[in-house]
Amino acid sequence: MHPAPHPELLAAIGQATDLILNESDCQPVAGGDISSAFRCVDRRNRAWFLKLNRIEFADAFAAEQAGLEELQQVDGIRVPRARGSGITDAQSWLLLEWLDLQPPGTASAEQLGNALAGMHRITAECCGNHRDNYIGATPQLNTDTADWVMFYCAQRLRPQLQLAAQNGAPADFSAAGEALLSALPEKLAGYTPAASLLHGDLWSGNVAQLPDGYPAIFDPAVYYGDRETDLAMTRLFGGFPPQFYAAYEAAWPLDDGHEYRLQLYQLYHVLNHYNLFGGAYLAQAARMLDTLLV
Repeated sequence: MHPAPHPELLAAIGQATDLILNESDCQPVAGGDISSAFRCVDRRNRAWFLKLNRIEFADAFAAEQAGLEELQQVDGIRVPRARGSGITDAQSWLLLEWLDLQPPGTASAEQLGNALAGMHRITAECCGNHRDNYIGATPQLNTDTADWVMFYCAQRLRPQLQLAAQNGAPADFSAAGEALLSALPEKLAGYTPAASLLHGDLWSGNVAQLPDGYPAIFDPAVYYGDRETDLAMTRLFGGFPPQFYAAYEAAWPLDDGHEYRLQLYQLYHVLNHYNLFGGAYLAQAARMLDTLLV
């Protein structure tokens, strides 16, 4: 992780964002596994969330800023506003407004479920997005594609399977992955979901509430695609309260066959966790492949 931002760095960021940030008013905070994070206060006593990383991470910060800006159109969910991002003094940075976040309660989860259904009704003509971005630290392709199944195979599963092979996944695992890619056009024949606006990385660690209970989401990997991918991610790594799912389905019930697609869409994230962290995620992905190929 990076040391506390020094005065020269803060001055350069301030010049880029038209703010005056003081070194004495920048304190480290928990910011995830990838970047260093700080709570900084400007001369007008406004708090900001500053993320720092290596120079090569600048594009990821720019992509995060773009995703947050795209999510500003969503009603019923608070999304932090980005003040700017860039490269300064051999570091990349992203500056966001500071939100006083708390763990989400039952009422907030219910509101989030209803609002997420509304967000998913914001659609595009094609799957993908206007730019590539990142899922964690892994590049994520977003080339516009009219066919959802083709998009998911070519721009989600295949790159992760190729990375897994490079990271030591055995040949039989890769063969099972290729078999699934070949089988999916038939298994999902006739399935043509709308290209919904997606958070893209909607696990419990990227959801909170404000002090008044209003739901908030952050750290997105935004693109347009099947709304069920967001819901599949919510059921990984902790899950969401039942009130969230009840509210979502009351607003927009899931389509037939969603049970199969749930595990299919979770596979992408489990593969990504193997590629980022290794360990038992490969065995979990292998079990998922076996189930999906039946």
